[in-house]
Amino acid sequence: MADRKSNRKCCALSSMEAMLMVLFVAMTTVSITLITLMVTGKSPDPTPPPSPETPHQPFLIGVGRADCTGPPADIPLMGYANPQQTAAGIHTRLFSRAFIVDDGQHRVVFVTVDVGMISQRLRLEVLKALQVKYGDLYRQDNVVLSGTHTHSGPAGYFQYTLFMISSKGYIKSSIQPLVDGIVKSIAIAHGTMRPGRVYKNRGHLDGSSVNRSPHSYNNNPQGERLRYEDNIDKRVVVLKFTDLDGDGMGMISWFAVHAVSMNYTNRLLSSDNMGYAAYLMEQHKNRGALPGQGAFVAAFSSSNLGDVSPNTRGPHCVNTGLACDYLNSSCPDGGTRMCKAFGPGEDMFDSTRIIGLNIYRKAKELYANAVEEVTGVLRSAHQWVNMTDVTVHINDTHVVSTCKPALGHSFAAGTTDGGGDLNFTQGAVEGDPFWDGIRDTLLGPPSNQTQECHHPKPILFSTGEMNWPLPWHPEIVDVQIITVGSVAVLAVPGEMTTMAGRRLREAVKLELESGGAFKDPEVVIAGLSNIYTHYISTYEEYQVQRYEGASTIYGPHTLSAYLLKFAHLARAIAQDKAGDLPPGPPPPFFEKNLFNLLPTAPVDKKPDNSTFGEVLQQVLPVYRQGDVVSVTFVAGNPRHSGDVRDGSFVAVEMHDNSSDTWTLVHTDASWETRFHWLKGPNRHSNATVEWHIPPNAAIAAYRIKHFGHYKTMKGLRPVIVSYEGMSDVFQVVASFYYE
Repeated sequence: MADRKSNRKCCALSSMEAMLMVLFVAMTTVSITLITLMVTGKSPDPTPPPSPETPHQPFLIGVGRADCTGPPADIPLMGYANPQQTAAGIHTRLFSRAFIVDDGQHRVVFVTVDVGMISQRLRLEVLKALQVKYGDLYRQDNVVLSGTHTHSGPAGYFQYTLFMISSKGYIKSSIQPLVDGIVKSIAIAHGTMRPGRVYKNRGHLDGSSVNRSPHSYNNNPQGERLRYEDNIDKRVVVLKFTDLDGDGMGMISWFAVHAVSMNYTNRLLSSDNMGYAAYLMEQHKNRGALPGQGAFVAAFSSSNLGDVSPNTRGPHCVNTGLACDYLNSSCPDGGTRMCKAFGPGEDMFDSTRIIGLNIYRKAKELYANAVEEVTGVLRSAHQWVNMTDVTVHINDTHVVSTCKPALGHSFAAGTTDGGGDLNFTQGAVEGDPFWDGIRDTLLGPPSNQTQECHHPKPILFSTGEMNWPLPWHPEIVDVQIITVGSVAVLAVPGEMTTMAGRRLREAVKLELESGGAFKDPEVVIAGLSNIYTHYISTYEEYQVQRYEGASTIYGPHTLSAYLLKFAHLARAIAQDKAGDLPPGPPPPFFEKNLFNLLPTAPVDKKPDNSTFGEVLQQVLPVYRQGDVVSVTFVAGNPRHSGDVRDGSFVAVEMHDNSSDTWTLVHTDASWETRFHWLKGPNRHSNATVEWHIPPNAAIAAYRIKHFGHYKTMKGLRPVIVSYEGMSDVFQVVASFYYE
């Protein structure tokens, strides 16, 4: 004891020395801030740097973002399964955002993509490309791919028959931009790795989500429901990535809400509300950069959003104005088609803006105040599981199992975010003789075993018993967990409902804590990851058979199976035995019988005495801030532009009087622009560019350009030719002025 006191005394500072040190630190901090402001135009992030006594080593961190936009024409959009909803332009471009963390022993990768969901084929293609590029560095066990769940991205990237039927097949021009964009985002993150630190923060976001199946949720045990304030998860979890100087590199935010603010009438590629939140955060941090550019990467990831809608005004009957039927969400004289939920805005664009802005503001607040550092080791665990044959011991006497895949009648009813067109309703626990008869004639009836296994679901499609020309649904499913220190990310292969997600987080947290290696871990669900298996509802919600239960394809005990499998992974991680896990049966990679029902885009035609890119409807001479500029061009089919990543169909340019030059201020990646492609008769098509002038737009002269390609014939050979069109120059003046 005396020695320790003596040591403290010898090392103590005098009052004068202490004052000088405080003054030195303060002056240094001010100098660093001033230098940072002069060099970068921004101040360092407010996260305090760790003290010299911090025992842990920094991580190696890399972030990357890449364009993964596919053809914005003719391709079906993935999400609403509406065959008439084919792409016809761009609202916002689609991006892949990648984050790599390395602790010197292990490396993990998390990627969130502006896509409806990750398909098994997409993941396999990406892993194959990564293996060619990096060998065994990036693998199925340490790479998580998660979809934001926008319903306004191209379809056609699945290898199972059900999804190919609703997407006009397997479309190479649709999947390849996704593969290339995801791999490029990982490559950028790989090439930018440097020492850094990770911080976490959590909060709650109100007013941006509602439960669209409260009747199902209320079928969960009352005691369980009383543990929670809301029937939705309002949790927002943010990870903040900085370099050792405290400068922000990127962030990931998880929040549970469907990206369906853009409804089923939309035909523009759009990243929806989650993408707009990412857009706002990246524009805020990358000041002066065009959208999709700049070093800071902000990802807004999906979570347990299965029963959560952004349409906060709820469902109403559009033909009567009254509330829809509570159980089956239908209306008199119109059924489910007349029952529609509405967002908070004046239209779907405004609703997307409002919800995205809310999500951004909360994440920005949590990012700014994130001071709890994430430390520790990195781990990952992965298995392939045959989800059609998982046995679960509920207790000593009760053993249950999963089923071959099947979809119920209520699946065809759709949801209040996008109802079906036929006379199906949610909450159906009995079949319909008419539709069952058609099913039996065309596809064959479900077996007695499958019907019994899925009870009380009345089966519409027994997809697990349908294998022509390829299986209709997957059997082999990925289950995966990656951990960054105390943060565990669960890669869930579907859409978990609110309560299902709560049960899974709780089960994994208990397993992680049981070994003593994890203390109060932060468990987050990354939904729509690695492979798509529709929904995952609780056993109690399944009994109600609304859309979510009818779409739980492996039967009433699907969640129990996932609880078992994820708990097994968590236990292996807690015991540092993830490397001992058997990999499980690998999924198929189909080479034959993939079909494509999308016809080749024909030769483009144009009106007589016109040229491609010629203006058909000219701009006005003068607009005010807040107005909408519109110009229409003679256009070719955007499919003829090939790989459209990192390009643009649109340019808004501002004139600089001092240098007499034009500066690019907006592209089709900008929130303020909309690119509409209209296919007309006789192979004629037009492109209309809208610029929604921001209220703070500079008072200046502007012009709008459109870029594209058209197909023509040179003898007997088709030839692709580029073209460019440009509007007249117009002036933007102040919204209010006095003469």
